Amino acid sequence: MGDLVSGRKLFGTDGIRGVANQPPMTAEMALRLGRAVAEKFRHPVRRARIVIGKDTRLSGYMLESALEAGIVSAGADAMLVGPLPTPGIAFITASMRADAGVVISASHNPYQDNGIKIFAADGFKLPDGVEADLERRMEQIAGDESRDGGADIGKAMRIDDAQGRYVQYLKHTFPRQRTLDGVRVVVDCGHGAAYEVAPRVFGELGADVVSLGVDPNGRNINESCGALFPEAAAAEVQRTRAEIGVSLDGDADRLILTDEKGQVVDGDQIMAILGTRMIAHGTLPGNTVVATIMSNLGLERALAAHGGRLLRTAVGDRYVVEAMRDKGHTFGGEQSGHIIFLDHSTTGDGVLAALQVLAVMNQEGKPLSELARVMVRYPQVLVNFKVPHKVPIEDLPAVQKAIADAETVLGHEGRVVVRYSGTEAKARVMIEGTDEQVIRAHADEIALVMQRSLRN
Repeated sequence: MGDLVSGRKLFGTDGIRGVANQPPMTAEMALRLGRAVAEKFRHPVRRARIVIGKDTRLSGYMLESALEAGIVSAGADAMLVGPLPTPGIAFITASMRADAGVVISASHNPYQDNGIKIFAADGFKLPDGVEADLERRMEQIAGDESRDGGADIGKAMRIDDAQGRYVQYLKHTFPRQRTLDGVRVVVDCGHGAAYEVAPRVFGELGADVVSLGVDPNGRNINESCGALFPEAAAAEVQRTRAEIGVSLDGDADRLILTDEKGQVVDGDQIMAILGTRMIAHGTLPGNTVVATIMSNLGLERALAAHGGRLLRTAVGDRYVVEAMRDKGHTFGGEQSGHIIFLDHSTTGDGVLAALQVLAVMNQEGKPLSELARVMVRYPQVLVNFKVPHKVPIEDLPAVQKAIADAETVLGHEGRVVVRYSGTEAKARVMIEGTDEQVIRAHADEIALVMQRSLRN
């Protein structure tokens, strides 16, 4: 799960993640991480303030308590916001001038898993080097039992109005002169962190809200609902004749939409809808949308047809954000539904993205199915398989040859992406092209060659 190249063993592409109460996701690790965060972000004048938020997993209580203990034992103050979407925790961290924010969530994973990711004071995820430094501090802490005492111990407090602050912030991203009066919205919160926030935002803007996945019990997060299972919202959209379905993942930093016909609209289509409008309105710097190597070729073609371009990054919304900040771009995301508006937020925000699509529907008077036709999807095949170890792909000549053979056949009308998962012991082969049978055959061949190579 870690990234040995950048010196990280615990942190992967999206924080530390694993099965709760098993290494590395233990209370002991969380306590050490809490201390390390408090030491790393120590304030020169006052006590450091560290925000802690979580999703609805049962294990969130355990990890929250351990992080809190580590933070206060190192002389910092812990600010507890309870269940709140990841982008909400980033927002609270920045708006309350905290020194760092900690999110306890495993996003779209099943409830048995959990994870921890950290935001800096500005609400952005930490760069690889800072995460590596936190790991070094954790190792030192494990061998050092000395502690400051007395008045040097920090305190913990609950931020009771965090949810209300975040709701107001989201509503302000919707055009002030418009409302959602008369619009029926199905919102599936996946029994996750947005189970109170999301229905409230759409409702306060005037929508007729049909809520799904809003009864978390600690074990049902992402279970046959939310962004991984948009079929639930699609069925409800058709049953209630709603205009749109909004399916959020466990920490609500990404979404999948459903149009009024019950058809799924993924992150690539959302970026095509919003990116082409921003190009037309002159509000997209460099006429560039930033996405990952996994985004569909159809997105690239749709933007090009409107005078725009697609800048691709490694997989992971953190790398999309890093490229946006480095190059001066403001809009991007992932096919999986992370949609990032740097003019509004520091990370993907599912509710915010849904509001922007609703704003376009409202302004243009068009249904979502018509808006989604701006992009024609290329057939895409994805093959995932477990690997015993992760040998660099460039060191596997037979795999390199299989990739080259596929690329020769596809030419300019296709793409081949072979990579290892950043969070699991898996490899992924993705191929796009015009003929699904052809690309599937090549994907299966590359996967087979890679499995053989890794066994040798």
